[in-house]
Amino acid sequence: MNKTDNEPTPEAQHLLGVFLRGMAMGAADIVPGVSGGTIAFITGIYFRLLAAIDSIPFAFVRQLCRGQVKNFWQSTDANFLLSLLAGILTSVITLASIISYGLEQYPILLWSFFFGLIVASVWHVGREIKVQRFVLLVPLLTGVIFAWWVTTLSSGQVEPSPLVIIGSGALAICAMILPGISGSFILVILGMYAPILAAIKGAEVGTLLLFAVGCVAGLLSIARILTWAIHRFHDAMLALLTGFMIGALNKVWPWREALSWRTNSAGEQVPIEEISVSPMQYADATGAAPELLGALFAALAGFFLVLLIEWMATAFKAQPLRQ
Repeated sequence: MNKTDNEPTPEAQHLLGVFLRGMAMGAADIVPGVSGGTIAFITGIYFRLLAAIDSIPFAFVRQLCRGQVKNFWQSTDANFLLSLLAGILTSVITLASIISYGLEQYPILLWSFFFGLIVASVWHVGREIKVQRFVLLVPLLTGVIFAWWVTTLSSGQVEPSPLVIIGSGALAICAMILPGISGSFILVILGMYAPILAAIKGAEVGTLLLFAVGCVAGLLSIARILTWAIHRFHDAMLALLTGFMIGALNKVWPWREALSWRTNSAGEQVPIEEISVSPMQYADATGAAPELLGALFAALAGFFLVLLIEWMATAFKAQPLRQ
């Protein structure tokens, strides 16, 4: 049978596959759970993504600055990067309002869902360690202790100033391209998750541009160092990332008691310092129901969602992307 005019070309099918992978990455990074880098890793495009990012500075100086636009486009695998970015942005824009609403109306259920996502991500990334050695307990415990300490910092210590927004973008994008840590999870730890989510929801161009500047800076500098490290010290880095996620689970524990409050720039009362408490202590302190059954189901949903993504990734890997 001959091809019809309406049948998609191999290139169109290829770019659609990239776009769908980008949507999965964006969906992962808008919630503080699965890393977009993990999605790229398990769907078979991780090292192609790193190669494309690493090629940009060299190609920019040697080709684009000399007017060799076509060569620059090919050297940076631009069709791939743009299709992936389009998918990521589609998910981010679509999900931002939904998650903002969920954080306001169903905080225990949503944080329980995130908790389940991260527990499953710990399991997934830990499995990628090639050789289980006793010495890996050092980076694992280092990650646990450091992350736990960071989660105990008062969120009032981080104000959404221009410099903080840029720095948050740089750190978040580094996390996004690493398997194991979600970019939005870094924002949660920094206390910048809600402000950035609100900026996306409200189309605050100034804030988003500052965040984008940080993302570009991180992508072309710090991210390259981190990706070199994961190549050079694969098992140690994954052990560190696993420990980081374990320790940082404290930040997404669904039941928290606010110890002090402050008024933000919008005139809203937001907690400065919170501590994790048991569901019963939460009920006693707030007078609100701990929603134990709903929280359990939400956590299980998050956990099994990661398993579903991994299963779907196996199907994606059966159809490898070609240059």
